[in-house]
Amino acid sequence: MKVTVVGAGAVGASCAEYIAIKNFASEVVLLDIKEGYAEGKAMDLMQTASLNGFDTKITGVTNDYSKTANSDICVITSGIPRKPGMTREELIGINAGIVKSVSSSLIEHSPNTIIIVVSNPMDTMTYLVHQSTNLPKNRIIGMGGALDSARFKYRLAEALEAPISDVDGMVIGGHSDTGMVPLTSHATRNSIKVSEFLSEERLAQVAADTKVGGATLTKLLGTSAWYAPGAAVSGLVQAIACDQKKIYPCSTLLEGEYGLNDICIGVPVVLGRNGIEKIVDIPLSDAEKEHMKASAEGVRKTNGLLNVEA
Repeated sequence: MKVTVVGAGAVGASCAEYIAIKNFASEVVLLDIKEGYAEGKAMDLMQTASLNGFDTKITGVTNDYSKTANSDICVITSGIPRKPGMTREELIGINAGIVKSVSSSLIEHSPNTIIIVVSNPMDTMTYLVHQSTNLPKNRIIGMGGALDSARFKYRLAEALEAPISDVDGMVIGGHSDTGMVPLTSHATRNSIKVSEFLSEERLAQVAADTKVGGATLTKLLGTSAWYAPGAAVSGLVQAIACDQKKIYPCSTLLEGEYGLNDICIGVPVVLGRNGIEKIVDIPLSDAEKEHMKASAEGVRKTNGLLNVEA
């Protein structure tokens, strides 16, 4: 199993690290345009192998896509990160061109690969990969919902004063501060609805804190977060590589599901060896349906900038 991660910055390096530590891949190729940067990150990570007990080979390369040939899964993290006060949508002018070029180069050397998009604005970048490549829809996946759901569960556990292993919850919709739809009606603590433990007001605060999870960290760190995004990617990659049939919310091209067409947005999917093997239709409350509709409108507005900027 060969995995390529494009972009050796904090997020890309975290992706490579978590994938390697889980020890299911034979090789991880870390690629960056900065001379020697990916090679240095790869060497540093390989020097942890004996300490962390993994045998995955991590190879760093500078802008040489031939080294990524025959990758089973490719992760695109490249692009400029968010700065304090910057929305994900404001990144589109620069990142669209990068993602289009990167996806084309990856597919040239790995025509059967599955692509996971991390670059922001993530739903629009996922849609761009659909527009600009001939890959089938099951092999193009946007990561955002997996990360947003992890942040939702963190906030739920915090509110419940419970161990996070007790908590389950999911975020669908767009990967943006206004587009996320935390499914509070489906969230549980050990199979018991969290509404049995938390007031409506406290649940609303959990949802609000979840939506600005990325912006909160950007303000504290001065740049985008990397540990949780890297862990989210590694979970998706492992589910595909090991054919786990796990359900994650991911951005995928919808063709009538959830009443939406011609849009990439986060919904629950089954991930296995073929990528997205099934889109899971779950009942939503009236409020959640309205939030999903508004989220889709926001994503379409950002998609509309592609024709101008990309």
